[in-house]
Amino acid sequence: MSTFNPADKIQDLQYFGEFGGVNPSISDSSTYTFLSAKTMFDTFEGNAEGCYLYSRHSSPMNLYLGQALAAMEGTEAANVAASGMGAITPVLLQFCGAGDHVVSSRTIYGGTYAFLKNFTPKFNIHTSFVDITKLDVVEASITPATKVLYCETVSNPLLEVADIEGLAQIAKKYNLKLVVDNTFSPLSVAPVQLGADVVIHSLTKFINGSSDTVGGVICGTQQFIDDLRNVNNGASMLLGPTMDSLRSASILKNLRTLHIRMKQHSHNAMYLAQKFEQDGLKVVYPGLASHPSHNLYKGMINSEYGFGGMMTIDVGTLDKANELMELMQNKNLGYLAVSLGFYKTLFSAPGTSTSSEIPLDEQKEMGLTDGLIRMSIGLDNDIERTYHSMKTCMKEIGVL
Repeated sequence: MSTFNPADKIQDLQYFGEFGGVNPSISDSSTYTFLSAKTMFDTFEGNAEGCYLYSRHSSPMNLYLGQALAAMEGTEAANVAASGMGAITPVLLQFCGAGDHVVSSRTIYGGTYAFLKNFTPKFNIHTSFVDITKLDVVEASITPATKVLYCETVSNPLLEVADIEGLAQIAKKYNLKLVVDNTFSPLSVAPVQLGADVVIHSLTKFINGSSDTVGGVICGTQQFIDDLRNVNNGASMLLGPTMDSLRSASILKNLRTLHIRMKQHSHNAMYLAQKFEQDGLKVVYPGLASHPSHNLYKGMINSEYGFGGMMTIDVGTLDKANELMELMQNKNLGYLAVSLGFYKTLFSAPGTSTSSEIPLDEQKEMGLTDGLIRMSIGLDNDIERTYHSMKTCMKEIGVL
């Protein structure tokens, strides 16, 4: 990772607007004109470089954003989508057909879990959910029908760390595609540099960073991105999860400050995790030596951007979790809300929110307890002040 700095790749991109603007011009059009019918035909067939036909196919701003995100992940190309799920679902459906099989991490975003558990079986695509941290279990779950290994770099919500290099070796051994959702760890980890085939982000979260839009991206080889966009059988083309050009422009602007924000998110999360662990709380954060995969993750990350902004604490019961979150919100310490990557801290009880699609017995088996609070730590300038305020809330309700 030391030779690949994603922030530098973003910094080196430079665009000029139509009238010399420092931001690229936004083409606010759904369809585009041609001077000749021949050029329209060539564009439809994908043989006219720089020409646009229809914004579901491509638009200038979507291509600008895709180019920047491909540079960030070190891939040949990228395709943006209208949501994170609008990126995840086409990838899996592009790789898999009737009779195929997926091996997935058991701890993943609830929407992804529901798609693989409840939706894809309609197409005779089935999934084995495994402890992704145990490579022997992963390998034992592979069948002749397996096409994809799927994981999150840092899992939602338990913050388990996937050994991407180890998984990549398994994928190569069995001729599988390793698909990694890197939403929790932008800049810190570059999965393709570790052997992944495709990298996905929910742009809604850290990359956009202002909780004002949803979006997704698929980063991979030029051939795979072209396959997704194919007018005859491309999943991204035919399912239609198209991002609006105005939203692409907004996200591209926010992307330029991602490196600054990730450093502060990570700094603040590390401070709180260390303090709360010293106070005797059950804390999970990859930057703590107590995290089971701390050494693995330490070797994967670009240390400049830290261990990320996500942490969990366990306060014992759902009632206590709700009481604490409501009190912290009332004290202006953050919001009782799903999602992550906002400038304010966001907290939720994932068992009853972002992971509620996972049945209770499976939540229990994976270690998702009622009292677990997932926290996306914000950009607070004085994190020591925040810590003391949060600790006061915890004392008030008897958590500390």
